[in-house]
Amino acid sequence: MDEEGALERNDDHNHNYCEDRGSSYNSHSGPPLSGGTLCFPPVGVVGVSGRVEDGRETSSDSSGQRSGEADCPGASGSSCGRLILNSPSKFLMNAMTAEDYRTTYWPKLERAIEHLLTQSPVDHISISYEQIYSHVYKCVCQQHSELLYNDLIWKIVSHLQQVSSELQGSPPETFIEKFNLALTQYTAALQCIVPVFIYMNKFYIETKLNRDLKDDLMKLFSDHVAEKHVNTLIPLLKKADAVPFQVKPSTMASVVKGLYALRPDWAPLAPTLFSRFIPQIQPPAVESQLQHYAVQDQKLQIELSLNGFSRGDQSRKRASEES
Repeated sequence: MDEEGALERNDDHNHNYCEDRGSSYNSHSGPPLSGGTLCFPPVGVVGVSGRVEDGRETSSDSSGQRSGEADCPGASGSSCGRLILNSPSKFLMNAMTAEDYRTTYWPKLERAIEHLLTQSPVDHISISYEQIYSHVYKCVCQQHSELLYNDLIWKIVSHLQQVSSELQGSPPETFIEKFNLALTQYTAALQCIVPVFIYMNKFYIETKLNRDLKDDLMKLFSDHVAEKHVNTLIPLLKKADAVPFQVKPSTMASVVKGLYALRPDWAPLAPTLFSRFIPQIQPPAVESQLQHYAVQDQKLQIELSLNGFSRGDQSRKRASEES
């Protein structure tokens, strides 16, 4: 039986129990995060007796060995934590109420999401991805998936509305760069947010909504930021494209490709511009248009020359042939 089959057997899709949670649990607990191998136990699962450490309740026998624990294979104790092996009935004892979710779990998740959304792409903020994943896992297991999804969407929409307001006040000469920064920062944040919410994505968004979390979050940027400013952004991009290197080529490429990824139907607003960065936007070249293509090429060469870009030595004479 493959791993997917094992998951189907051990989970009732409502996440009220997960039987036979042995060493194979690590294969279903999500992808490695933050560059290391991490095993994420469900936080707050109730043991036979004992105390809670870092959100995980453990118990000890007379020899001092904690019952219900197993080392994660392939990872050090400092990087993975312990797996807790408990029966379904004991798991149900530690129910999370809506009030618990609202006062304890969501505030921690909200702070982490805020950090990820606002950090610079070149900066690093120390966040416990294991803790975020564990909180998401428990919220889903305790039937709070819909509440968690709605709160995540609300949080990100609120952030994007603020981003849109800041762009609204940007002067034209810096608008392209600031839009590119907002898009780059958001996509970088999603590279962290989507993996830690993968359990909610698999067992709620994909299963019940028939959608994907990353697609939903990218659509939020399209609806709340890009669509509101595309009529300002496209003319500025066309103007910058007419003057070579007025805007850095890497920035132009990033913005145009980003707009096309968000909404391909924006390409007809500036087909010539989009065709410079997206292949097969324009129709195939035809023989009858060769003269037109030659004129365009000559115009580009003149513009480059006027901006200080020399064509160099056009002679066919090789350097080795010079006397």
